[in-house]
Amino acid sequence: MNQMSPSAYTDVEGAIRAATDAILGQQKPDGHWVYELEADATIPAEYVLLVHYLAEEPNLELERKIGVYLRRIQGAHGGWPLYHEGAFDISATVKAYFALKMIGDDINAPHMLRAREEIRKRGGAIKANVFTRILLALYGQCSWNDVPTVPPELILLPRWFPVHLSKMSYWARTVIVPLLVLCARRPLAKNPRGIHVDELFVPGVPAASPRAPHQSAGWSAFFGALDRVLKIVPWPKGVREKAIAECVRWTTERLNGEDGLGAIYPAMANSVMMYDLIGYPPEHPTRAIARKSVENLLVVKDHEAYCQPCVSPVWDTALVAHALMETRDEAAEEAVARSLEWLKPLQVLDVKGDWAEEKPDVRPGGWAFQYRNDYYPDLDDTAVVVMAMDRASTRGLYKDAIARGAEWVEGLQSRDGGWGAFDADNSYYYLNNIPFADHGALLDPPTEDVSGRCVGMMAQLGAPADDPRLKAGIDYLIKTQRGDGSWWGRWGVNYIYGTWSALAGLNGAGLGPDHPTMKKGADWLVEIQNPDGGWGESCDSYKLDYKGYEPAPSTASQTAWALLGLMAAGQVDHPAVVRGVNYLKATQESDGLWSQPHYTGGGFPRVFYLNYHGYPKFFPLWALARYRNLKTSNSRRVEYGL
Repeated sequence: MNQMSPSAYTDVEGAIRAATDAILGQQKPDGHWVYELEADATIPAEYVLLVHYLAEEPNLELERKIGVYLRRIQGAHGGWPLYHEGAFDISATVKAYFALKMIGDDINAPHMLRAREEIRKRGGAIKANVFTRILLALYGQCSWNDVPTVPPELILLPRWFPVHLSKMSYWARTVIVPLLVLCARRPLAKNPRGIHVDELFVPGVPAASPRAPHQSAGWSAFFGALDRVLKIVPWPKGVREKAIAECVRWTTERLNGEDGLGAIYPAMANSVMMYDLIGYPPEHPTRAIARKSVENLLVVKDHEAYCQPCVSPVWDTALVAHALMETRDEAAEEAVARSLEWLKPLQVLDVKGDWAEEKPDVRPGGWAFQYRNDYYPDLDDTAVVVMAMDRASTRGLYKDAIARGAEWVEGLQSRDGGWGAFDADNSYYYLNNIPFADHGALLDPPTEDVSGRCVGMMAQLGAPADDPRLKAGIDYLIKTQRGDGSWWGRWGVNYIYGTWSALAGLNGAGLGPDHPTMKKGADWLVEIQNPDGGWGESCDSYKLDYKGYEPAPSTASQTAWALLGLMAAGQVDHPAVVRGVNYLKATQESDGLWSQPHYTGGGFPRVFYLNYHGYPKFFPLWALARYRNLKTSNSRRVEYGL
């Protein structure tokens, strides 16, 4: 038995105890956890502009607080970044400037002047991305000819057609369908204050290039020519009205109550504007509940406020459950039991969502990321919930839930052996070349991080080594490992997150420390450790010309991921692990938790990132408790798939 010295053990126990107590204190009365989920300036800015688009009576105190938030996160470069200390982003800056002017900021105030100069220096607001130009067109600030044409007739096309909604990701579908109506009817914002941003435009400057950096020249030319044709084609009135009616029906069917269409802000806001456009008054039940879903995303504090892109209660609760189970604390076990009881009825058992277009014979059984999102459960949340239920002391209560969740996850495996987040085989890469897809995130193909979780789930539940699905998942992870030993992280930043996810799943599947894949992954993590003992990686790592790891400041969450990855690879005794544990102990704050300003959550690589406020709280606890458990055990192997 290779135990730590009594003094070191006490130090770790103290850190675990303090963090455990703090997290237990954050549990909601009904048993769940939910932490703030923060994006960039675009969502709170869009919220302000939505209110004035609809000519609602603005909450002046709320506007004031949003203004405080927007000014605080303005970058030193004069604009607004996509993440903490990130580079200037013209689209975020245009929206933030517009919102602040709407709130009442003087355009000659220093912060507004700097932002305006930086926008104009880059060609003006017309150089912003497609979604920003649509917002500007809705406010009459630019021509609809400066926006790619996406006719509502798209919704009437047969599924075999190369451009079809089912071939796009869930988030693209839910955002686009109500937007089809807006782009077809081209309404004008009511804008009772009469606020415009003409000063952000440079005369004679054309719109941003129709070809985004990720798009190929050939495909871009083809779709660009198609867009020009679509702009002049006269659509038969009957067909157009039929298409618009179908968009409204599709949206209403998936409206999702107070949790909103797709449970994401852009889709919710578009649905509200669509209902307004077709004549539903504010008190109409469908419009009213869609509007309420937007309001539910607000975070209002004493001095500032912002709007979240969505909420993450299922994800937060399931991950906290894993962290607390690692503590082996009696009070934590009781809290976990309550959290699993909260999670159990949220399993979607009776709705075949959009995922069934590709997998019609699979029974539903997944969990969503948000409180409710029945049409769009996801593989990542489901695998994490299933593994939490399986390792709980009360697992017998969840036998049926575990079985249905696992059945759904296994049923949505893609042909290449991996798993996407919401759909199977959503790999129609040519669609990322359409002019509308300048963000490069139209699809939901299999990714290494989600696949690692699904492999880990199957292995933890006892799938035999010769199970064809498990074997295909293992093969997918082995073939997607980069030459330097890392794996890409789609939903967390970035290669640190992907590498932890893959190593955790592969360890669960039985790959030992001496397996070349495991050794390469662990070696990469050791190699990139910072001198202070922590690990860090920037959102810049998603750049198209990425050539290898670039040092970044250590964060609590990324340090925890690296430690969990190394321990999954059998390296708990490596000096790098001791240094990482010491980093977490040294940076633990007086409340027993950790904080970090840097964003470590992925939304859409290169265009949208997330700051999960819970990540620096529960992941370090998880890593420290696992370290303690392995070092005081006769075995150095992590027993679980996560």
